[in-house]
Amino acid sequence: MALYTDIADEIYGPERGRVPAGVKLYTARSGPIALTRVLITRQGLERPAGRYSTLEIPSLAVVNDRDERYVSAVAAELRAMLPEAGGVLVVGVGNRRVTADALGPRTAQGVLVTRGVAPDSRVDALGLREVCCVEPGASGATGIPLAQLLAGLVRAIKPAALVCVDSLCTADPARMGRTVQISDAGLCPARPDSGKCLTRAMLGVPVVAVGIPTMMEADEALGRPGCVIVPRELDTVIKKGASLLALALNKALQQRLSIAELCYLAN
Repeated sequence: MALYTDIADEIYGPERGRVPAGVKLYTARSGPIALTRVLITRQGLERPAGRYSTLEIPSLAVVNDRDERYVSAVAAELRAMLPEAGGVLVVGVGNRRVTADALGPRTAQGVLVTRGVAPDSRVDALGLREVCCVEPGASGATGIPLAQLLAGLVRAIKPAALVCVDSLCTADPARMGRTVQISDAGLCPARPDSGKCLTRAMLGVPVVAVGIPTMMEADEALGRPGCVIVPRELDTVIKKGASLLALALNKALQQRLSIAELCYLAN
């Protein structure tokens, strides 16, 4: 039976048996953080070709979302997948009215936006990278497909890259609310009809996707189609997960600022 998951290392991890040709794995641990990198070098596999970094941390229901260990670890993986220079458009993908799908919009609220800031010697001294941010909302509410909306923004703004933040689906209930995945393969949900697929081929610029699994399909377990499982502490997971990702994004994009300075400026 095929796994329904957005997390690459759940498909190709060591516990899944033989790793197929075209897939390379790297695992490491630093204190409470376990890191798995999956490199897919050919098309035609269950996930698109690209780099996938998965960080497992303690549950977001109890972790300090401003802990420098977690923020810096996520920021380092993000930074490695982004162009070194140029503006970045951050996209909070999802529907803020549905708690399990609200991670993207909630993260967008904490992103330090610098595009359009009036020239100022103090700002110039900080060497801030140009960042802009949008929360497109559900396409059912706007009437505009997400890819079409972002294609127009890319043409107008001409960013060097997009960072798309979205809630993810896992096949392992233990990983809900305690795993962060970052990928330079774009946002490619395991369910292709989700309408959220965003890639470099579609938009013409690199697309980095970052997310936290907040749900698990439970059709087989419950014997009813369309059922999902979410963490008991879902509200806290979304709140703290969005805070952690926003701070990690800010740190990845504004390397010269400390976490304390980023918290002050973003708020």
